Amino acid sequence: MTSPITRMQRALSATDLDGWLVYDFQGLNPHARRVLALPESAFLTRRFFVWVPRQGPATVLHNHIEGGTWGEITRHWGAVLRPFGSHAELDAALREVVAGRALAMEYSPNGAVPYVGRVDAGTVERVRAAGARAIHTSADLLQAFLAWSADDLAAHERAVAVLMTAKDDAFRLIHERLRAGQPVTELDAQAVIMRQIEAAGMQAGHAVNVSFGVNAADSHYEPSPERHATLREGECVLIDLWAQEPGRPFADVTWVAHAGTPGAEYLDAWAAVSRARDAALHRLQQDHAEQGWGQLQGWMLDRAARDAMGPEWAPHFLHRTGHDLGVQIHGAGANLDDYETRDTRTLTPGLAVTIEPGTYPAQKGFGIRSEINVYLAPEGPRVTTHTQRAPFVLGQGDWASVRAAGYGEAQG
Repeated sequence: MTSPITRMQRALSATDLDGWLVYDFQGLNPHARRVLALPESAFLTRRFFVWVPRQGPATVLHNHIEGGTWGEITRHWGAVLRPFGSHAELDAALREVVAGRALAMEYSPNGAVPYVGRVDAGTVERVRAAGARAIHTSADLLQAFLAWSADDLAAHERAVAVLMTAKDDAFRLIHERLRAGQPVTELDAQAVIMRQIEAAGMQAGHAVNVSFGVNAADSHYEPSPERHATLREGECVLIDLWAQEPGRPFADVTWVAHAGTPGAEYLDAWAAVSRARDAALHRLQQDHAEQGWGQLQGWMLDRAARDAMGPEWAPHFLHRTGHDLGVQIHGAGANLDDYETRDTRTLTPGLAVTIEPGTYPAQKGFGIRSEINVYLAPEGPRVTTHTQRAPFVLGQGDWASVRAAGYGEAQG
């Protein structure tokens, strides 16, 4: 098995940094446990630093009380253990490993990417006082530890298949209730989806989002027994659903519909959202075709989507364009974001992202989002989900025709 130190040095080899300094205290930096592959059973109550140079053995600065634990953790690392007791001893040890060196830490300048900024300001000050020449963010280094395995990708694709079927069945339920003149609630459609996720042995973490009418203008709305709507003719429907096999990456999609024929304003907003989605995907595909991986940053796709949406609907686009997909639905890799943050992390092969622009003009009584998943394969981006081509028009005609119109000719 490759040691975590070897993996970290491979990541460092693509940089001009002298090394990577990993710090943690009682879980404040969750990335430390991931990159160092620390066992869950490791009982660590004192702060520690692990210095990983570009070449040569790592040095572990640890409190002498936990020497036995670190001896077990590092059994196959070939690392130097450097115990300290007092804070003066810690500072002396830090000077030995960082003085004059440019290094990476889980730090984000100006707090730009809070997913990465896990080392407190005081510790950064301490490392600078120890003589570090420069402290850089480890943002891109960390992504090397998030790459999906072939088994991860296969599990994601199985989750996609479950979601595609569950989503269609929920929309079909709504369609048939409308045709029959029977009431249908957000909870009715939600239950269809949750049953299928559970029957497949998958999990969502919490109940998925089914939104009718103005509820769809709240991008994080969730129906509940105390708060849910019954669909009325002329209202929109938004379904956002997600699932994973335990311990494997999520799939996460959003599709929309309308109860009866949608008006011109709704269709114009849909055109803007789908245009933004396709613009972000095109930028991703085009950039990879021209430059390969390693140049495109997350914020650039967000900007492409906002520019394509246009001035009428972009002011109601109130979240980032997409997020990293991982074992947590909002993973730790680069997000497609130039709105909530300016995510300058590079899009890295072996990871996956959502592309999900939306517009939420609550005063107009509707919200629209369209979400696809894209696996960043080494050979180029690959969309793993179907792409909605038109809103489902529910309550009119047979379901097969409604479904085909929403999927479009290429994906019927």
